[in-house]
Amino acid sequence: MQLGMVGLGKMGGNMAGRLRDKGHEVVGFDFDPELRDVADLAELVQRLAAPRTIWLMVPAGAPTRETVDRLAELLEAGDLVVEGGNSHYADDRRCAEHLRERGIGYVDAGVSGGVWGRQEGYGIMVGGDPEDVARGEPVFTELTPDEGGYVKAGGVGAGHFVKMVHNGIEYGMMQAFAEGYELMAASDIVDDVPGTFESWREGTVVRSWLLDLLVCALREDPGLDAIRGYAEDSGEGRWTVQAAVDHAVPAPVITAALFARFASRQDDSPAMKVVAALRNQFGGHEVTASGDDAAENSPGS
Repeated sequence: MQLGMVGLGKMGGNMAGRLRDKGHEVVGFDFDPELRDVADLAELVQRLAAPRTIWLMVPAGAPTRETVDRLAELLEAGDLVVEGGNSHYADDRRCAEHLRERGIGYVDAGVSGGVWGRQEGYGIMVGGDPEDVARGEPVFTELTPDEGGYVKAGGVGAGHFVKMVHNGIEYGMMQAFAEGYELMAASDIVDDVPGTFESWREGTVVRSWLLDLLVCALREDPGLDAIRGYAEDSGEGRWTVQAAVDHAVPAPVITAALFARFASRQDDSPAMKVVAALRNQFGGHEVTASGDDAAENSPGS
């Protein structure tokens, strides 16, 4: 199959490489001249035979919307756009309608696999009209592992909705591993924390790819001394929590994991200053400059 790929960064570039490895023709565009095959979107469209399929792997939000708007001017009826970034599902519906007015199909594809995807395969979660999804299936199935990993989740927006939920679950799983690591490291009971995680990779109910990746990180840096305790959020964790609110679905684990990432960005938490001040007021728990609690066991608290 011939495919245009817009965005050849860590994800898009590896996806293009996996498809080329499997015999597909991929024509790529990126703003980095070192990565691209064509100079601009117009040349990309010219290089592809109709009906064209173009896969987008650009940042969500305005960059994706602007790219879709430009392709709407360049493509023809019968062409197909696959949005493989992390767009919000409501944006998918707007983009799909915009292209549909011109007879151009649209499929939203949630992609998971990170930098390991070229070798291991990706998880592909798509949403769209059945005929549009069917056109893209030769690519969807080649990107996934031989054992599976591809799902048609529903209509337009469903692919990115389930990818959003997937990432919310990922937040919770990562936070649980992180808290378990900190607890074992803080105790005077466990002598080999990295070895413990290594042992969990076989036979236990928590074995997973995330656990494998944590073990890799601990092999490289057992105390994680070279890593700063700061974690960004991609935006999808926030969207997941908002969707839970919108649908009145309790999601305390995902919500707590998101808030934990916010806390990681505070060198000296204002909220914890308030807690410390209140403890001092009612119980005399004054924290010294060294961090010691001057009235740790005082009565009345």
